[in-house]
Amino acid sequence: MIRIPYLQINAFTRQPFHGNPAAVCPLDEWLPDAVLQAIARENHVSETAFFIPAADDDNEVDFHLRWFTPEVEVDLCGHATLAAGHAILSNLKGRGEAVRFQSQSGLLIVTRDDDRLALDFPTRAPTRAEIPAGLAEAMGHAPQDFLTGGRDHLLIYEDEHAIRALEPDFEALRAHGRHGFIATAPGDDSDFVSRCFFPDFGIDEDPVTGSAHCVLGPYWAERLGRSRMFARQLSRRGGELWLEMRDDRIHIAGHCVEVIAGEMLVPEEVSEE
Repeated sequence: MIRIPYLQINAFTRQPFHGNPAAVCPLDEWLPDAVLQAIARENHVSETAFFIPAADDDNEVDFHLRWFTPEVEVDLCGHATLAAGHAILSNLKGRGEAVRFQSQSGLLIVTRDDDRLALDFPTRAPTRAEIPAGLAEAMGHAPQDFLTGGRDHLLIYEDEHAIRALEPDFEALRAHGRHGFIATAPGDDSDFVSRCFFPDFGIDEDPVTGSAHCVLGPYWAERLGRSRMFARQLSRRGGELWLEMRDDRIHIAGHCVEVIAGEMLVPEEVSEE
């Protein structure tokens, strides 16, 4: 058996059983992709983060990082990066102040931010587009405006009540391909709120989605005329995010709670497939 350290960390919350649970698995070297995917499917949380140490002669990066949903590998994930940063800064790297990851989306940095951790992520500013036919019906309520950030589509609604009341048809959303669907509106006690749906990635509703705020941040910063914002994600578990726009980067801060620590046992024969 290969023994892999395993942590489950709830990101963007101060409380157990809230926020978005991420599985974090440190590795000495990459296992085959099929094995990483099988581990993520077994974990059955929105994302599993895997990381390996950078080469000794790479002074710009500490670790290489990848993320898998139960169905696919993704190119960017916020909550699992925050969780991986928490795991390293709390357990693997002593009392350091920052950890630098190389990923499919370039250099990502997690730093201490008072009692929170902050992600330094690229922005994915959305642009206005024509809403695809049938998408409003699939969401269950027509948005006031539609923009796209590439992988993730942004649907603008009138108020927080409209976001809470959404009951999407997930099978209908899957028919629109491998996109995320971010519903957002002004918040009652926050600058804005959102809910995020990724059914073709194997996640009908994501509890708290850090990467979605790479799209949400630029939109709301322009609309509100400010660079610092506080956001809530209105899934059943809920989450809180503190945002700061910095040119073409965004800092996304939140709390983490470690809820499970142990080992995964992977059979030798599976790792060799």
